[in-house]
Amino acid sequence: MTASPPPLDTTDDTNGTTTMNLCCSSPMVPGSTLTEKADLLREWGYDAIAVFQPFADWTPAVRREVAQLEQRTGVRPVEFVLVDDIYGTAMSDDADLRERCRAMYRESASVCAEIGAVMEIEFEYGAQDPLPLFDVHRQLSAAQTDAFVEFYVEMLDLVAGTDARVLLEPINRYESGYLNRVSDNLRIIEAVDHPNAGLLPDLFHMSIEESDPVQALRDAGDRIVHVHLGDNNRLLPGDGHLDWPGIIDALRDVGYTGSLNLECSTNGDPAVTLPRTAAFLRELIGS
Repeated sequence: MTASPPPLDTTDDTNGTTTMNLCCSSPMVPGSTLTEKADLLREWGYDAIAVFQPFADWTPAVRREVAQLEQRTGVRPVEFVLVDDIYGTAMSDDADLRERCRAMYRESASVCAEIGAVMEIEFEYGAQDPLPLFDVHRQLSAAQTDAFVEFYVEMLDLVAGTDARVLLEPINRYESGYLNRVSDNLRIIEAVDHPNAGLLPDLFHMSIEESDPVQALRDAGDRIVHVHLGDNNRLLPGDGHLDWPGIIDALRDVGYTGSLNLECSTNGDPAVTLPRTAAFLRELIGS
């Protein structure tokens, strides 16, 4: 495999060491514009923002704002996703729905290629009905695997030669019927064998599907490109019972130096809880 694109530079100029950086998802932050949200995050101790942009409000002006966000605020957009009701239907049996979703994903990929951000895709995404209480960790058929690998390669080729990455995110069984565990997604990543591929582990989802989330991170190793944080109850890290020191130690031990992105509930006034969480995480990562 050819070398992967470089991660976000997280060198600490005070001592020359490299560490993880703190990021927060845009829907968690108050503000009417991305610039307002990024300004607040900088004040609250964050380095980066993950932009989850409603597709219905996506305009050339917002795209320019995303592209200029780091220059304006000092906060880098490291993740970009267009969101809509059609999200997660790229493998749908409905040809029209499938194509509309893929067109939206292609637009996300073009933005990521421009700014060097990551995006994620899943085989499917949405509330499962009936609930999979007893039929869990279903495996894709050979035909489903081939079709998903083909689509994944198509997406990866859109960002080839750039710093952008298209990642697989294991999703819990209640939101996706397949690819719930880290190991399931690693098999797809290995099958595509593409320098712009990688894994996006989400600790909330992992708290449901992994018997040992810390060991799963260690098993994923250098294929981890971006990380979503949420405690087992999808509240902020430290507001549940996940082993955050062990999680950060595992990421450090595998050499992870990317973003730790909050994707969860702020559980109160974000002006209070987000600075508090930044301080909690900085103590753990040692910066």
